[in-house]
Formats: sequence, C-alpha cells, structure tokens
Amino acid sequence: QVQLVESGGGSVQAGGSLRLSCAASKYTNVGNCMGWFRQAPGKEREGVAVIYNLDGSAYYAVSVKGRFTISRDNSETTVYLDMNSLKPEDTAMYYCAASHTCRTHWVLVPSEYDYWGQGTQVTVSS
Repeated sequence: QVQLVESGGGSVQAGGSLRLSCAASKYTNVGNCMGWFRQAPGKEREGVAVIYNLDGSAYYAVSVKGRFTISRDNSETTVYLDMNSLKPEDTAMYYCAASHTCRTHWVLVPSEYDYWGQGTQVTVSS
C-alpha cells in the first residue's frame, strides 16, 4: 500500500506563491505517474498537474499552465508543485495521487489514480 503525505499548503494573497510537497512511502512502487488534484467546496475534484516517473514529462490543466510547475526528486518518491501568480480561484484542497496506469489522454482524470494523500489546504485571498 502506497502512502502519500502532502505538505506546504497555507494562505497567501493573490499574486503570491506556494510550494506543495508530496512524499511517498519509501521502498514502494508509486506507479507510472504522480499528480496533483484539487477540489473546491461544491465542485468536483479536478486534475492540476501530472508528471511521469519514467521520463519526467509533465501535463497541466489549462487553468494553471504557465503558473504552476510540477517536479520530482531523483528518487521519484517526492513530487513538488510550485504555484506562482496565485489567484483566488486557485483556493481548494490540494491532493497528491499516484497511478499505475497513467493513460496519456486520461492523466488528469481522478478516477485513473490508485492512491491518494489526505490533502493540504490552499487559500488565496484577493
């Protein structure tokens, strides 16, 4: 069983930055890709950014492209999400997830993911 632990959430003003971290339990197979998702109150969970463990290629939701950057450490067990130029609409609970399948056209779909962290809150004030 893979355990994912997020950290780094908090409250910032619009235009600010935050860095989220997701640490996977050691010596486990986290799968082919890891990603960040978010869910705002009353809304469905949506994909934000995903990174493939094999080659480091990344995919982003249109709403965050150019502002957010996903990366991983060399051990491939920690994934980061650097969030810049934050907007109030970025306010949500952010979740880390890992998938064994990672089908190319489905990488931002929550149902494709096998393991989930507990989430970390990001609040952006105007």
